[in-house]
Amino acid sequence: MTSAPRMALQYVLLFAANGVSLPFAGLWLSGQGFTAAQIGGLLAAPMLARLVTGPVIAVWADGFTRRRTAIALLGGVACLAYAVAGLGQALWLQAVGWFVAATAMAALIPLTDVLNLRVARRDGFSFAGPRGFGSAAFVTANVLMGAVLSTGELDWVIITVAVVSGLLCLTAATLLPGEAIEPVGRARDRFAGVGRLLGDRVFMTALVAIGAIQATHGFYYGFSAIAWKAQGIDERTTGLLWAFSVIVEIGFMWWVEPWRRSRGIGALTVLGIGGGAAVVRWTALAFAPPLWMLWPLQGLHALTFAATYLAGVQIIERLAPSGDHTVAQTLNSVMAAGVLIGLATLAAGPLYARFDSLGYLAMTGLALVGVIASVGLRGRLS
Repeated sequence: MTSAPRMALQYVLLFAANGVSLPFAGLWLSGQGFTAAQIGGLLAAPMLARLVTGPVIAVWADGFTRRRTAIALLGGVACLAYAVAGLGQALWLQAVGWFVAATAMAALIPLTDVLNLRVARRDGFSFAGPRGFGSAAFVTANVLMGAVLSTGELDWVIITVAVVSGLLCLTAATLLPGEAIEPVGRARDRFAGVGRLLGDRVFMTALVAIGAIQATHGFYYGFSAIAWKAQGIDERTTGLLWAFSVIVEIGFMWWVEPWRRSRGIGALTVLGIGGGAAVVRWTALAFAPPLWMLWPLQGLHALTFAATYLAGVQIIERLAPSGDHTVAQTLNSVMAAGVLIGLATLAAGPLYARFDSLGYLAMTGLALVGVIASVGLRGRLS
């Protein structure tokens, strides 16, 4: 098996787990007895903690001889922690298990992205190709879990993510390309790379621009299923809505992204387009539109997520020194899928409890922050 299918398999497992946990975690946690505010806090906690856990895990991962070793170990940790969350009888034990599992799973994304970028450059395939298969797995998981939950128990959510995490551990250890890590010295030297990046004003502006736009999904991830259910939309339809959003995401990655590159359209332009689409999407969702309108709004996910994600990875790769790519992509993930989205998710609980779907308007404001920051990069990103 060549390296591209191996990377695709890794993304399939990683995003199959996310395809179950992102749309349905809130429902599962609600079924365990957590309140809306507690759900927002529990979903936000591992994201906010990534300000510390992200760089620490990145530096730890760069201490191995091969990149796949840390990926396999983190998959195993996630599997065990999800099992603890599912089997625990006390809410505090379930919360701890979920926190550890979510932390491990979140760390897997930038580590996998760095491996994919390196192997894609070495073997001559597109980074977006294997990543698109991950999105396909995400949409499949959405549909299947939505169908299961329409007649089955909520416990299938935690069972599925635990099993898939275990498979991820196994396949990472045995099938991922054995790409070696360039030695960067001792852990102290690798932490110095973190400091250099954090002191780079252009790099930090890019992190804010990318992170703010991605963080606008916090309300959507945590409360879209709950809000739609309150509006009379069942779990099966919710799964289909999420599935549709990822289908257009896949189309963007497999066809629009190669076209964009061939036309020489810059990543910074794509980032700005993604931010503008986020303003439109969240503003419309704030006013609880009818079901027929949700479909085109979900189609904007190709821009609010896929375009922003791919543009962000490319911008960060350009700005970071070669020896700091793992740390740079991790910091990007920490900001986009950690600190900012964690704050957005933390705020989402009280926002939904008080304003229902109008809480999406806060995400509109955050998207505008990202657009303004991206404009600030014009002329500064060579």
